[in-house]
Amino acid sequence: MARGPLSISSGVLTEWIAARAGSKSSVVVGPGILEVTMKHLRWAPFYASLLLAATVVLQAAKTDTWKILTGDAAWANSTELTPGTSRRITAKSLPAPGKGTPGKQKQIQRPEGAMPKAPAGFTVQIYAETGTNAPRQIRVAPNGDIFVVNSTQGSVSVYRGVTADGKAMMSETFTTGLTGPFGVNFWPAGNNPQWVYIGNTGSIVRFPYKSGDMKASGPAQELISDIPPRGNHSTRDIVFSKEGTLLVAVGSASNINDPDKFPAEFHRANILEYTPDGKFIGVYASGIRNPVGLAVNPTTNEVWTSINERDDLGDNLVPDYVTSVKKGGFYGWPYYYIGGNPDARLGGVHPELKDKVIVPDVLIQAHSASLGMTFYTGNKFPAEYRGDAFAAEHGSWNRSVKAGHEVVRIPLENGKSNGVYQDFLTGFVDANGSPWGRPVGVATAPDGSLLVTDDGARIIWRVSYTGSAK
Repeated sequence: MARGPLSISSGVLTEWIAARAGSKSSVVVGPGILEVTMKHLRWAPFYASLLLAATVVLQAAKTDTWKILTGDAAWANSTELTPGTSRRITAKSLPAPGKGTPGKQKQIQRPEGAMPKAPAGFTVQIYAETGTNAPRQIRVAPNGDIFVVNSTQGSVSVYRGVTADGKAMMSETFTTGLTGPFGVNFWPAGNNPQWVYIGNTGSIVRFPYKSGDMKASGPAQELISDIPPRGNHSTRDIVFSKEGTLLVAVGSASNINDPDKFPAEFHRANILEYTPDGKFIGVYASGIRNPVGLAVNPTTNEVWTSINERDDLGDNLVPDYVTSVKKGGFYGWPYYYIGGNPDARLGGVHPELKDKVIVPDVLIQAHSASLGMTFYTGNKFPAEYRGDAFAAEHGSWNRSVKAGHEVVRIPLENGKSNGVYQDFLTGFVDANGSPWGRPVGVATAPDGSLLVTDDGARIIWRVSYTGSAK
């Protein structure tokens, strides 16, 4: 048995362990880390069990003083959202299937002076008004430039810097002529990427790039030409895994078409894996109806996704979700949802898959349309926010009363979730519930603010912390 240090994320038990360890072990307390190096192996099982128990207790440290809505109280309507409200939806609390109740999703013009609402201590500003461009996915280059994909317009914009009043200092069009683009990323990893990758709806292309380029310096190079295009879900987000492979998110072509009967569903509802040069490796994960947003957790290096689940089973089914993704994992679509819950519309086929369905980490109000996501890597928000996930809830049509139209925060402990999410940025609908804004992408800006693209209001929002508590 190795004698390396055991670590937990707390100093709560420091004195207790130190007093009992005496000369038999050394206790070192670093920034949030307690290390006990065993000198006598006979104490190892005792300390290991103690630390394991402490780890379980401490995982919910961020949320154990929060008032968390559960059960029926956790279901959310867009007009009732308030920054700071916390919710936990579980697989056991899901309602019975019902009928779909489509609502009206008419977009209205942003009322004069209307602004999203953030928790106390945060300030919301307009970073950029994008005019005719409808901003969607957003990613930050290693040099701090902000790359924003305009899907409908087939273009990518670049924003740089921030003025004293929170606005972009300059902007430029990086490229045009793309086909339904959504994903954007940079390769290789590090401070000097050589390529900007773009996920078109049916292909992956890359442009030559050097740090500081605000316009493409050469033509696109097509790497992958056979990504299933369009369908009901046309976004193709892209990230690079910690192993350096290219991951491509491809949503289903339908609501619940059985892939056994519909060839159009081949290599859909999947996260696909390629080499950076475009060679197909395999299906990274499957049964994910529409994995719109991808991200890599900087704490754990796990791949995460933000997804839209299926429609027409009622106002509160099926929850959307944000989750870490297990390589080779199956998440149920179309036969099951949120574990082994069967979708009766498929006729009970594939019973052998029931026990293989992975329950996602964080269940989000059904029909919120969870899109882009990110992890907060800045140091300007209060310390409790650092490392947390944020996801944009675009708002969906398949509900009698609107859901979504917000940005949610997912508190994480050591990169792990306990299923809680919190309404963070709200107020994108008027008093009648008509949406004037629709969040799409989220990213941590170089100055530590959070940037949110809004393809309804055609604005990039900037959320900064201006309070005193850190």
